[in-house]
Amino acid sequence: LRAVLKKASALEHKIQRRALRKEDFINYIQYEINLLELIKKRRARIGYSFKKDEIENSILHRVHSLFKRAIGKWKEDVQLWLSHVAFCKQWNAKHQLSKVFSSMLAIHPNKPALWIMAAKWEMETRLSSESARHLFLRALRFHPECPKLYQEYFRMELMNAEKQRKEKKQFERAKMDLGEFNYSEEILNGEMARIIYRDAAQKIKGVKFHLDVLSIAKLFDFTQDLQKEILERHGVFSLQTKFADDPLTWDYLARRELELGPLQSTKHTTKQMKVSEMTQREERCSAVFEEAVRAVPTEDMWKYYITFCLERYNRKTNSEGLKQKRLERTLSVFNKAHESNLLPEALYKQWLQLLLESNLSEKAVEVAEAATKRFSLSVETWQVRLQVLIQLKSDDVTQCFEEAVKHVKSKGTLPLWTLWVEWSEGTKSKEDTEALYQRSLCAVTHAESVTMKEKYLDWTYRNGGYKKVRRVFNSLCENRPFSLDFFRKMIQIEKEQESCKMLHLREYYERALREFGSTDSDIWLDYIKEELSHPQGKPENCGSIHWRAMKMLQGDLVEDFISKHTLLQTGHL
Repeated sequence: LRAVLKKASALEHKIQRRALRKEDFINYIQYEINLLELIKKRRARIGYSFKKDEIENSILHRVHSLFKRAIGKWKEDVQLWLSHVAFCKQWNAKHQLSKVFSSMLAIHPNKPALWIMAAKWEMETRLSSESARHLFLRALRFHPECPKLYQEYFRMELMNAEKQRKEKKQFERAKMDLGEFNYSEEILNGEMARIIYRDAAQKIKGVKFHLDVLSIAKLFDFTQDLQKEILERHGVFSLQTKFADDPLTWDYLARRELELGPLQSTKHTTKQMKVSEMTQREERCSAVFEEAVRAVPTEDMWKYYITFCLERYNRKTNSEGLKQKRLERTLSVFNKAHESNLLPEALYKQWLQLLLESNLSEKAVEVAEAATKRFSLSVETWQVRLQVLIQLKSDDVTQCFEEAVKHVKSKGTLPLWTLWVEWSEGTKSKEDTEALYQRSLCAVTHAESVTMKEKYLDWTYRNGGYKKVRRVFNSLCENRPFSLDFFRKMIQIEKEQESCKMLHLREYYERALREFGSTDSDIWLDYIKEELSHPQGKPENCGSIHWRAMKMLQGDLVEDFISKHTLLQTGHL
């Protein structure tokens, strides 16, 4: 209790300062929430509920007050509002949450996602369709052309209709009098959703919205008339004329062929007949896509076509013939898109994986080379090509690496050099690998050289031993920047030696402190622990190390260091 009181008092003092900081409020709130969780777990463990309301409610009230103060100071921080919302949901504070939503929407009416969140809560948690409807209508006054708002409002009305239909059916099954219940036939048949769609259709252009609304309507089994209206308003011929240049239109029209003519489920239907019918459907889809890429020859259109082919190829089937046809179709489409120079860069990797899985190694090498010619400045594309060559154990790997670093600028080439040295470690001599590491340090940017230094140090120790790694470490220390892990790695190497020398450990710690002494408190504590535990350590040095740490550390790191040092002195760290 004393520890809780001491920590809470320290946090309280921080939020009473003249210059308030958001981090102080967040830390205080997080501490109180953790305390609540701890109390909850302990009560559950020992089955003790004495003064439950009195204790928990006082903490809950304090957390709400802290949120209120923080939000009053930093109203523009949406994440702070959302944290308060999450807390209210977690502790079932419905009345408080209603107020939070109301205040949040008054401050941030320009964010549709917040309106949707509030309406969903009213509908799903409070079971109030009227409140949810009211929120959607208010939101649409601020965002009259927001597709997402209309979609969620449309979904909500259909969910409300489905809920009322289920209730009515249950009452009828129980033979109860429905006179006291007001079930509107218009709502039950989804008329509200129809009105929303008609209103939205006048304001929102583009085929995507109509297709999204149609997919929502298909989730409910009583919306056949509504689906028919959407299709009639934007049916096949209408879509082709109004949105002929939109790849999404063609994607819908092609995929629609899969749904036409349902598979027969009679006793006489054989597996072979089902496979034949599915093959015909997929061929009809493919024919629509072929027409699409001629009408709209863009990268996006080819992407939709290839995505469809990959989806069908990845579907499980017991028919080897169908799977083979899907593979051939997919590879053919990849090739056509490539020949048209319209295959997106990201899809080359999937193509190459498919070629390698199909044991088409020569074609994979050819495609990888063509990809790097087209995207010669892309690190990712060169990386994919190199991985293909390495996997196939090609003799051209070194030449390809040289070509890659020649084309790509130094910034961002770290993945290439990392791949190169890792490949060299397994295939080349130690001398060649070391020369490659040294070359990479000069080739990459200063920031990226940090990673290469760590890898170089680790490789040297594994292959050259302790004396060699000491020399490499000293040479690497001549050029900044460094990482803390670089020094920690050398400290760990020293500690693994049979004759671990404290003199060397002090050297590594001092080097690390020169670089990170003002931004990391743990390295100071590790230094103190080393002086206390090492046979050659000098405990009398701990006082001066502590004094230096207090001088160098910045901001809250001083307090963090003091608390950890106290735990170290009491033997709890």
